Parts: sequence; structure tokens; C-alpha cells
Amino acid sequence: MRSAPDGGTQHSIRAFMDSISSRISQVSPSLTLAVTAQAKAMIAKGEEVYALAGGEPEADTPAFIKEAAAKALTEGRTKYTPACGIPELREAVAAKFLVDNNLEYAPNQVCVTAGAKMACFNAILATVEEGDEVIIPTPYWVSYPEMVRLAGGVPVLVETAESTGWKITPDQFEEAMTPATKMIILNSPGNPTGAVYTREELAALGEIALQEDIVILSDEIYEKLVYDGTEHVSIASISKELYDLTITVNGFSKAYSMTGWRLGYTAAPKPLADAIDKIQNHTVSNANTFSQYGALAALQGDQSFIEDLRGEFDVKRQFMFQRLRAIPNVRVIEPKGAFYFFVYTGKTGLKSVNLCDKLLSRYKVAAVPGVAFGYDEGIRLSYCTSLDILNEGITRFEQFCREH
Repeated sequence: MRSAPDGGTQHSIRAFMDSISSRISQVSPSLTLAVTAQAKAMIAKGEEVYALAGGEPEADTPAFIKEAAAKALTEGRTKYTPACGIPELREAVAAKFLVDNNLEYAPNQVCVTAGAKMACFNAILATVEEGDEVIIPTPYWVSYPEMVRLAGGVPVLVETAESTGWKITPDQFEEAMTPATKMIILNSPGNPTGAVYTREELAALGEIALQEDIVILSDEIYEKLVYDGTEHVSIASISKELYDLTITVNGFSKAYSMTGWRLGYTAAPKPLADAIDKIQNHTVSNANTFSQYGALAALQGDQSFIEDLRGEFDVKRQFMFQRLRAIPNVRVIEPKGAFYFFVYTGKTGLKSVNLCDKLLSRYKVAAVPGVAFGYDEGIRLSYCTSLDILNEGITRFEQFCREH
């Protein structure tokens, strides 16, 4: 078969590009993953990079979890599972919700997914129809608006403020609502800000959602990483009415240091749980089988690893807060959860992408531009790294700020 002339090849490429879904053309790539990949590429070339961009704990997955997965492999547990997970894991997740969150879910209301990211997307896809509006407080986790667009929905971005702890207020929620509003996404503890909503704040937002039956997607992936006696509250636990409107998302990546295992889960009222089950059936079939046995061990085993991890993060959080507060031309509020600082950098006069490019190329410090989170006058700095890297990274960031 003869190859097409250059003109024909170009025509074929143009035709192929024209056939790509318009939904994809509206979606932006993940800047957090891009920055992390760039920093890793520099390190691979032998450059010394102080990576403050990452979103995963430095600690390895606990040995007893890895051993459970290895045992599952040895025993031949390598076949398909039910779409929403092995029954034992769904039962363990339901038990976890009851003990940790005062939420009563039956195992058939739980769906184990290929990461909490997929859990969020399944929840949105099961709920949002073409043209539906989804309220998303900014700064937001990078993938929320893109997931909404992929589902055919319309992200409605509501800018929060430092003065409210980077949290949406009931007045802002009411003002953003229209007859087309289908969902609000709440992330507590939050990425990139570390904001944690109180029970009273969640109840006030929930009252507004109840007025118009607006579905709540509650992303609680950082629930175990809270500090200074802060309480994590699941909004679905506040009342039966809110339970019936809420899809709760969680996973194993952060608290169990299992980012590469790709395991998350949803819990929802039965009709929504059934819809999510259908999505799993026709997309990934099921989450990784032997990883699920590792996750089962994670929930049923010694939980002291989490407290140790949280304690290490708290030391780094306090260290970083003291250092950042002393730097001119930036502002920062103390995060009460997760493992990030969202730093206001508007006084530097640089947009966030330009700032992060200069910071990485000239000072070898990797940070994530705030524009990735819908707020261009800030950057996200992570403290899930060693104290030595954190110390040198902040020293270099301070030098950068003093020179700009």
C-alpha cells in the first residue's frame, strides 16, 4: 500500500483533529501534573530541584498493606471483581463511614473506584446533564471544572476570600444559584487552601441546597489530615435530608500513602449508587483487584500509621507557616487541613504561571501556579516532603520574593 503524499497526510491530520469531541477542546490539561512531571524530568537529568508542588505523601505505603496485596497476588486474586468492588471491601468502607463519620451506608451504596478522582467524575457523570450548572468555590482542585465540562455541564465559579478562610459563604451560594443549578462541590479539608468547613458552616450551606434539591458532592479525601484539634465533619451526617442529597467521596491515596494504588470510593443514596455502578460497569469494569485487598487491610489494620503521618505533617505545617509569614510581598493564612499552603503573591506583580516558571528555572523550586486553581494571584506550596527540602525550598522562595 502506497503512503499518501504530504498534502494527503496533512489533510488526514486536519480531518482527524476536526473529529475530536468539542468537550475535549474545552478541557485544560492538569497544571499540577505538568509541574510535577517537569520537576521530575529536571531531577532525572541530575539537577537539584526543591519540589514543593507534589500532592502525595513522601512516606511509603505501610508494609502490612503491601503484604496483603502481595498475598492476594500469590493466591491468584487477579480476576475481575464486581464492578463496585469486592464485597469485603465495600463492607469495610461502610463500617468505616459508621465509625468515623456517623454515616450509615449499606455496602451496596458504596462503589470502589480507580482513585478518588474517578469517584468524583463518576458522581458528576451520574448526576449532571447537558447544560446543568455546578457551583464550584475557588480556589478549587484543578479537575472539578474539567470534569463538569466533560459531563456536559457548566462550571459556575464562585471566588472565595482570605477573609472567610477561602470558604464559600451561604450568601455567595444563594447568589450563584439559578434554576439550572444541579450540584455544588465542597472539598473539606480543601486542596489547595487547606480550608476546613465547620459543622455550622456546612449546616448553613446545606439548608440552601435543600431549598432547591441541589446535589452536594462532598470530597473528603483529606479527612484524616486535620490539625489544631480541628474536627472533620461529613455534611451528609448533619441530617437525613442532607444525607439524601449528598454523594460522599473519599479514598486511600492521602491518609494511607497509597497514591499509586489508584483506589477511591463513593457512598450515596441507593438510586445514585446504582447509577454510579452502571458507569463502572461500562467504563473500567472494576478497580484493580489485588489493590482492593491491600485497601481492605488498610481499613482493618493498625491505624497508628495515620496518626504518625498526621503528626509529621503538622510539624512541617507549623514550620512552613512561620517561615512564610516572615516573607515580604506574600500573604498566607494558616491551613487547618490537607498538606498545602495557598500563598497570595499578587504583590510580586507576576501572574502565577510566570512566577512559577521563574521560580523553577532560576531558583530550582517547583510550585503550582494559582491559575490552575482558578486564582491567578497565588501559588500552591506543598509540605509533603522532607524538612531539609522544605527548608531550602522556602529559603529560595524567600530570596525570590525579596528580589521581586
